[in-house]
Amino acid sequence: SEGMGTYLDHAASTPMRAEAIEAMTPYLDAMYANPSGSHRFAREARKALDEARDLVAATLGCKPGEVVFTSGGTEGDNHAILGAVRRLGGVAVCPAAEHHAVLHCVEHVNGVVVRVNSVGTVDLDDLQRVLEEATDEQLITVVSVMAVNNEVGSITPMRDVARIVRKYAPNAILHTDAVQAACWVDLREITPLVDALSLSAHKFGGPKGVGVMVIKTGKNLEPLIFGGGQERDRRSGTHNVSGIIATAKALEVTDQTRAEETERVTKLRDRLVDEIRAQVDGVLETVPREHRVPGVAHLCFSGLENEALLFLLDQADVYASAASACASGAMEPSHVLEAMGIERSWSNGALRLSLGHTTTDAEIDLAVSAIVSAVNQLRR
Repeated sequence: SEGMGTYLDHAASTPMRAEAIEAMTPYLDAMYANPSGSHRFAREARKALDEARDLVAATLGCKPGEVVFTSGGTEGDNHAILGAVRRLGGVAVCPAAEHHAVLHCVEHVNGVVVRVNSVGTVDLDDLQRVLEEATDEQLITVVSVMAVNNEVGSITPMRDVARIVRKYAPNAILHTDAVQAACWVDLREITPLVDALSLSAHKFGGPKGVGVMVIKTGKNLEPLIFGGGQERDRRSGTHNVSGIIATAKALEVTDQTRAEETERVTKLRDRLVDEIRAQVDGVLETVPREHRVPGVAHLCFSGLENEALLFLLDQADVYASAASACASGAMEPSHVLEAMGIERSWSNGALRLSLGHTTTDAEIDLAVSAIVSAVNQLRR
């Protein structure tokens, strides 16, 4: 991050890993053939694609044939919900704090939105109630629950979710948006629990515009995109070969370094929060540390507007965010914080600081001093 200031917005997008850039480069210039072709040049591209698929499957704990390459997390989330409802009819269910790529889909197909608890994960009792009360006429066909919340970083107990869904809606497709989980959670612990899973490459050091979806064998979703029948007819369109190769490499490196990065980043994050809290009053740590991933520090400052805070931080070359990166223009109150029941007086001053594989001690020092001085300036 040299010359870039202090980048604390890894949950929005991570810097690409050097290994991923190196792996993809040959497929941008020398090896440009379409992997669906039949000549030798095409077969070379195809072989690289197959190797990337094998690598991803090994990292996720699924079969290579269950891996579908997509354009990103949004497509995977849309595919799970729209693909299930279009194929099977019935009702889609998700919690209120999901990323809009899930939530807006569920609302679009007139699905059911379940409550969340104070840490922003699904209220298991409410989920069970909704599934139990479903009738044969209103069969629940897809349940989508994120593994890690993109805004506040809370970790969903996926085992409990799976147990409830399997018991009370045994025919439903269980999907998880694991976009924010990849850096911090061994996905081999999540994949076996679900029928479908979505990832986005740029959240773990891969390129933007590439994603991975797992669709378990025998789970039939209606395709969103029709055409040449690539990805076993599940997702047509010429493969983004270089992007897919970079994604596989980034996922592999993420997996190999996860344990040490978790330890390193937890220390940085705790120091960031502790030093801010030691120097300014009226700071709420939105989710207790034991409930969330190392990479997210979500704080609410009383008596502040986060728009003004972000402006001052930007001037100090500290890059953070208020909520999910997908909203633009006017700051809407966060649907996640609203669903968690956090009062407007706190949520108006919400700040998400997200850390990753390039975050350094020096960045934390700079961030603390910039945040403390910005908060003091605004409160004066």
